[in-house]
Amino acid sequence: MKPELTNLTFSIWDILRMNLGWMIWNSFLAWIPLGLSVWLFRGKPNRSLIWWLGLLVFYGFLPNAPYLLTDVIHLIDDIRAVQSVWLITLVLIPVYSIVILSGFGAYTLSLINLGYYLQRNGKSEWVAWVELLTHALCAIGVYLGRFLRFNTWDFITDPNALAASLIDDVLGKVPLLIIGVTFVVISILYWIAKRIILGVIEQRLAQVASRKQGVDNGKKI
Repeated sequence: MKPELTNLTFSIWDILRMNLGWMIWNSFLAWIPLGLSVWLFRGKPNRSLIWWLGLLVFYGFLPNAPYLLTDVIHLIDDIRAVQSVWLITLVLIPVYSIVILSGFGAYTLSLINLGYYLQRNGKSEWVAWVELLTHALCAIGVYLGRFLRFNTWDFITDPNALAASLIDDVLGKVPLLIIGVTFVVISILYWIAKRIILGVIEQRLAQVASRKQGVDNGKKI
């Protein structure tokens, strides 16, 4: 029993060691736009030059969040390499699920904050259109990252190569098809995730309000 347990432990460690580095890095990149969205869209409206630069950086990093969806290809490779059903079920799938869901959750919360900002500034009718435009931009960003291997900072360090790829490599039939499918997937998953997150938030706020009302009623008595 002990040798089997030791082998299982080493197998789990090998799997985590192979994947933990890129998972942490990609998750970090995915959560950067969420932090920026809190500063940009939840704080006091102040559209200064720094704010506009922050918005540019926000959109530059935002595709990293839905990009995590494409990391499922690593899961497929790992499943092929790992022979143990238990390791696949109890380690691989849960770890990948946490990483992918956390990244897309960060994406959804970022756009919820953006929508809140638009509503607060009297632009509620813009929310759906801005969300769709953002999905489209992120679909292009995901393609640039996954297939052409560009990084977020390349739009600053190597803008000429990035622009050339947008013209030469993205406008073909196959790239546009991939981008279109990615856009549809992001849009559908965002629609689902947004309703789940907003439902949880509304339920939580209702519980807090009910608790507060109960305290106030207790004070009156």
